[in-house]
Amino acid sequence: MTDGKSTVKITETVLRDGHQSLAATRTRTGDMIPVLEQLDEVGYNALEAWGGATFDSCLRFLNEDPWERLRTIKKYCKKTPIQMLLRGQNILGYNHYADDVVEAFVERSVANGVDIIRIFDALNDVRNLECAMRAAKKSGAHVQGALVYTISPYHRPENFLKIAKDLVQLGADSICIKDMSGLLAPYDAYDLVKTLKTHISAPINLHTHYTSGMGSMTYLKAVEAGADIIDCALSPFALGTSQPCTESMIYAFQGTVYDTGIDPEKLAPLALHFRKVKQSLEADFKIKTNIPIDPEVLKFQIPGGMLSNLLNQMKEQETADKYDLMLAEMPRVRADLGYPPLVTPTSQMVGTMAVMNVTLGERYKLVPREVKDMVRGKYGRLPGPIAPELKEKLVSGEPFISHRPADDIPPQLEKLKAQLSEKGYADASMEDLLSYASFPEVALAFFQKNR
Repeated sequence: MTDGKSTVKITETVLRDGHQSLAATRTRTGDMIPVLEQLDEVGYNALEAWGGATFDSCLRFLNEDPWERLRTIKKYCKKTPIQMLLRGQNILGYNHYADDVVEAFVERSVANGVDIIRIFDALNDVRNLECAMRAAKKSGAHVQGALVYTISPYHRPENFLKIAKDLVQLGADSICIKDMSGLLAPYDAYDLVKTLKTHISAPINLHTHYTSGMGSMTYLKAVEAGADIIDCALSPFALGTSQPCTESMIYAFQGTVYDTGIDPEKLAPLALHFRKVKQSLEADFKIKTNIPIDPEVLKFQIPGGMLSNLLNQMKEQETADKYDLMLAEMPRVRADLGYPPLVTPTSQMVGTMAVMNVTLGERYKLVPREVKDMVRGKYGRLPGPIAPELKEKLVSGEPFISHRPADDIPPQLEKLKAQLSEKGYADASMEDLLSYASFPEVALAFFQKNR
């Protein structure tokens, strides 16, 4: 290292987003255990290991208790902070929960081993982050407030700066630029990071995906602009729709003022292990992990996995011949609906609406309930205005919601506890109760198999 002042830190995603992006979140806890102690010795800023889709996948596909996974990882990783991804008021699901559920989930996450909680909202409505951030601070976690990056007339550096300032005001210890689709171009990254670093003192963490092929270049320019932390994945689970490669970024900065201080020799045996893990996942779950980059994402702004799901949906409806029409319709629908960032759950809403518009032959002939709810503010404040000619049609005379949406949700924990008790689980732990709250049917099926 030349000097330690500008050292860039790396958060390793191989235990969460790496396999979520390339292997349908199928890495098992047993695949991780053999190398957890080695990962802990590397010198990472953090190990992103929980949250996102891992919770659902453990219960639904792997017959694992996600809470036990977290405790196991923490048992082996005593030096490096464990990081999780939380969807604000949605926790790890797709709908808003009452504050008491959010508070309990955050408290139990920290108690079971989480050190850093990255909290985001699909619409960048910071009101949807207040409860989770407050609970995380109370539990003693490092709170990383995330701004979701997207491109639209309503998403400029000054708009993102306002979100970042609001997050700091709410107590964020660091700020994450969450570029879930790989849309952030290198020079735009430089400008955005410079803007943030000029006006706020909190460390800046950049998270991107390689989907468009720009990820490593984007990291280089962001680090030159002052980014403090970058998210990377070990080579077997890097690139494609995942993050830039850990080893490559370490070598890129080696010997410069940004030197990570990580010895790449420590990573070779880890990469060998995860290469074997990936091969076993491909064989055991019949999944294709070699996902190519797709620059078309810059046009449609939906990651490749979502596009393939929409294509499958259209094949089932025997309307796959209209796929190109759907791709052209998607940006129009997004503009009509106020330019929501396309991340769970808004990406599913916009994609489904585009499919329905082209398959039914008439735009907005039928509108899903979720889309109507989004338009009237049930998920939060949309970045831009709704197309005037659609506004009344889409909400069907129902009231608009201008307050924090979760204010309409009464406490849920006692009701959920009573439901579990009626189903024969009166002795359920708080962790089991929160699993049930997050994914009721999936959790019940898991309990039945394992009790």
